[in-house]
Amino acid sequence: LAGGIILGVALWLRHDSQTTNILYLQLGDKQAPNTFYVGIYILIAVGAVMMFVGFLGCYGAIQESQCLLGTFFTCLVILFACEVAAGIWGFVNKDQIAKDVKQFYDQAFQQAIMGEADANNAKAVVKTFHETLDCCGSDIGTATFTPLWKEDLCRKNPLTNLFENKNCHKKIDELFSGKLYLIGIAAVVVAVIMIFEMILSMVLCCGIRNSSVY
Repeated sequence: LAGGIILGVALWLRHDSQTTNILYLQLGDKQAPNTFYVGIYILIAVGAVMMFVGFLGCYGAIQESQCLLGTFFTCLVILFACEVAAGIWGFVNKDQIAKDVKQFYDQAFQQAIMGEADANNAKAVVKTFHETLDCCGSDIGTATFTPLWKEDLCRKNPLTNLFENKNCHKKIDELFSGKLYLIGIAAVVVAVIMIFEMILSMVLCCGIRNSSVY
């Protein structure tokens, strides 16, 4: 059940409309940073394997098989190590993920307002950010002193809604900090369950060994 829950959460994060709309964007030959999906794929793999391993442990307990329970314990140790690695990776890359996406947005934004090569593609990228995150521009100064590009790139009327849209840097931070927070909670929950299961499997193995002796 825990594996199924983790798998469900990971699949929801993977197919969330906000992240997919942004991370599938392409600016010329440059793809939007998708490092965020590394942690998601680890969770998907762990959830799927955890479901299978959980079945293995249940069957081993019912059959009172030390071999199956030993295999169950070994798999749990490997999965626990993967969870720790995923947690460390997420902590290290927490700020870098949002930073890379903001740099990608800034590059597209600069090309869009300066009319550089492939400006139409850049405008499409910027508009996707603005519509998906309900934001406009990268800072207050730019949003205040350049109203002309706002009429073209922002979804709301810049004259009547000047201060209603947050700048996109803040929205990007909010988006990925929230998603990474969920990944962190899922990783902690899985780690606690795995520790409990490892202790339980050891107790069952000892009980089966003692019963076989007597």
